[in-house]
Amino acid sequence: MTSPPGPAPGAPSGWWSLGITTAIQAMVSMALLTLPAMAPTVARGLGVPAALVGVYVGLCYLAAMLSSLVGGTLVRRWGAIRVSQVGLLCCTVGLLLCALPWWPAVALGALFIGAGYGPITPASSHLLVLTTPAHRMALVFSVKQTGVPAGGMLAGALVPGLSLWVGWQGALAVVAAACLLCAVASQPLRAPLDADRQPDQPLALAALFKPVGMVLGHRSLAVLAACSFLFSAVQVSVTAYMVTYLHESLGMTLLAAGVALSVSQLAGVVGRIAWGAVADRGLGPRNTLILLATLMIVGSVLTAGLQPAWPTALIWAVVALLGASAIGWNGVYLATVARQAPPGQASTATGGTLMFTFMGVVCGSPAFGALASASGSYRVAFAALAAPAMLALALLAWRAVQASREAQPAR
Repeated sequence: MTSPPGPAPGAPSGWWSLGITTAIQAMVSMALLTLPAMAPTVARGLGVPAALVGVYVGLCYLAAMLSSLVGGTLVRRWGAIRVSQVGLLCCTVGLLLCALPWWPAVALGALFIGAGYGPITPASSHLLVLTTPAHRMALVFSVKQTGVPAGGMLAGALVPGLSLWVGWQGALAVVAAACLLCAVASQPLRAPLDADRQPDQPLALAALFKPVGMVLGHRSLAVLAACSFLFSAVQVSVTAYMVTYLHESLGMTLLAAGVALSVSQLAGVVGRIAWGAVADRGLGPRNTLILLATLMIVGSVLTAGLQPAWPTALIWAVVALLGASAIGWNGVYLATVARQAPPGQASTATGGTLMFTFMGVVCGSPAFGALASASGSYRVAFAALAAPAMLALALLAWRAVQASREAQPAR
């Protein structure tokens, strides 16, 4: 199997590709997390319980799950930059729909945002595989994936204040305008970076199933996909419910809770870069993921035990530990997927594993909200996040044993 052609001569360097993909990833991440960052205010405006933010996030990722499956095909046909622009435009439409004070419009907006979010990672993986040396793969992918927590950090830092200044609907409109501006700003890069597109690539229904078949046909990819299902359930619950938990259970103001969310996201940004370097130069990808699963377990339990009387610095330290692990795993995971994918199929393999990643969000976020509502406590729900992390830890340990046996010469 031959590798796809690289970018056109004179195209931006690998570092430019990294910067572009990171900025786009941050923008769509901010779009998805804008409503959760001010969930109590939006819930009051719509007259619904704040715990329903889990349903909103679940709808976003349901659409993202489906759109990620065709991401690889769309990238080959239209090019990675064009796919990213379409994703940003979908987020723009979705945010404007969410600004309508009618819950069916918000639900439809969630689907639009998810449809725009899904293909972004396959598109960026396509560009980075073409421009990144193998020995820097985990670090570069980790840097790119800092766009996700960076978007969350921006949402936590800016959106609560915007909602107080221009109202929650105005805040959604401001972020929508930013998404549109990002789509327009990336247009000059389209020609050089999309030079490898294949306009005759068919858009067949079978394209929906090819990425999943590829993942299920490779044991290592299947284990990674299963772990991403569990990790993403933890990650989205932390991101979607942190503000609501701190506001309602610890009595923090919305602005203070938003700052704490930003701290956890910033820890995720730093963590993604640090874990990528650790995986490339120290522990290796599998052992790094095992360490991250262990830290998620500890962070979930500590977060569930937060008390209103604790110093702010201590609360920040706890949410930073949880953020560094629960938000910091993606880059190492995606680099490992790209390495283990068949030649020229990084975007397809990424799209296939992302279906399981997003499925974890679709199931995990509403389950967290349901558990919090049924128990009457967000603390119980945060403590329960240790369970999926423990299961992922067991899977990774099992796969490490299997890989060790496979590497032994036959006797």
